[in-house]
Amino acid sequence: MASIPRALARIKDDVRAFVSDESVRAACRAAGHRWRERVLGPAQTVHLFVLQVLHFNTAIRHLRHLAGHAVNAAAYCEARKRLPLAVLRSLLRQSAAGASSSGRWCGLRVLLVDGSSTIAPDTPASQKAFGQPSNQKPGCGLPVAKVLALFDALSGMVLEALCLPLCTHEQSGVWRLHPMLGPGDLLVGDRGFCSYAHLAMLQLRGVAGLFRMHQRQIVDFRPNRRPRRKGQRGRPRSRVVRRLGPRDQVVAWPRPARKPGWMPAAQFDSLPAELLVRELRYHIKGRGRRTRVVTIATTLLDPGLYPREKVAQLYGLRWSVETHFAELKTTLRMRRVKSQTPDGVRKELAVYCLVYNLVRGVMLRAAARQGTTPDRVSFTDALRWLLCAAVPGQDAAVLVINPRREGRHEPRVIKNLRDTYRKMTLPRAQMRRRPDLTER
Repeated sequence: MASIPRALARIKDDVRAFVSDESVRAACRAAGHRWRERVLGPAQTVHLFVLQVLHFNTAIRHLRHLAGHAVNAAAYCEARKRLPLAVLRSLLRQSAAGASSSGRWCGLRVLLVDGSSTIAPDTPASQKAFGQPSNQKPGCGLPVAKVLALFDALSGMVLEALCLPLCTHEQSGVWRLHPMLGPGDLLVGDRGFCSYAHLAMLQLRGVAGLFRMHQRQIVDFRPNRRPRRKGQRGRPRSRVVRRLGPRDQVVAWPRPARKPGWMPAAQFDSLPAELLVRELRYHIKGRGRRTRVVTIATTLLDPGLYPREKVAQLYGLRWSVETHFAELKTTLRMRRVKSQTPDGVRKELAVYCLVYNLVRGVMLRAAARQGTTPDRVSFTDALRWLLCAAVPGQDAAVLVINPRREGRHEPRVIKNLRDTYRKMTLPRAQMRRRPDLTER
């Protein structure tokens, strides 16, 4: 049986190999951060931060057992405050630097974008920065931060992650991820990212887009359909350019009359008057599928290079982003963070993504060794191996390969009835003054 000291040595060796001291110092110099050599310098702080999150965001008092030496809680918290967020984001981008070389789709690097959320401690600063759900009364809810992440589709690694207020539409923040994209890239997302402005912005960068059609967009595949007249409703605003096949056509989207609220007027005026978009529709067969018909909007116009069947298959890959967020929020327990300040929440989320890439790196090595694709390797088993392996220097263990269960259907219900406590309807201070609410 592996001993606990050897297992901890394995974890610390992996962390140093994944985030070296020199890479942390280089990121600090690039961010303009000045520091002095001390017990908890930037490199030591990052290593402790990664160890803490890798162990499911464990308590600070637990770090002395993981690090093998005493860790003063107050000093560690101050060291985390001194560490700039730009350093952690730079390390995150470095950790996913080799992800794009894992494979291509029709010669393009495919990236997935989607949003999720996490719960933060109830502090006035976090309430102001992130807000809480609108259906919760003041004083009865917790701040919820929205997470907008960019994933590599084939390796599953996080390239960038943003922390936004809860009541923020994805399109008003996705432009901050555009600097990570370039010619030869393809961005895939759900209908929340489908709009004329977003597709046009991507095209100006030489980036292709593939999104599910927004529910408000009217699509008509009938041949020889009449154009929409001024003031007429119920007809598409687009103009048919050419038909590529049944439920597959290239149309010209006119620039909307009103600009989005998040876009400056000068930038909106610089967008082209028309945008060529390919619209296609396909049906999904199989049990347990809530969606039966999917309509796609994409700037991949050539049906020879990008056949209809391949485009439909690619959009099916978009659902893997839900699995990635489940691994972050459920397996690594990012559903709830602990930092008391908005800046601390952003740093904690960045380290969560950094640890996620660490586990993904183990999965990539195991997939190459076992002759399979990274999506088949078990994330949970890779995390367990990383936490419990006892042989420092070992490249990668033989991990569990998840079988493909085509056609599997399970009802979306749970048997164990959890969270049976009553929900808060008034602030706690007011409830303490009312005996009728405090009695069980």
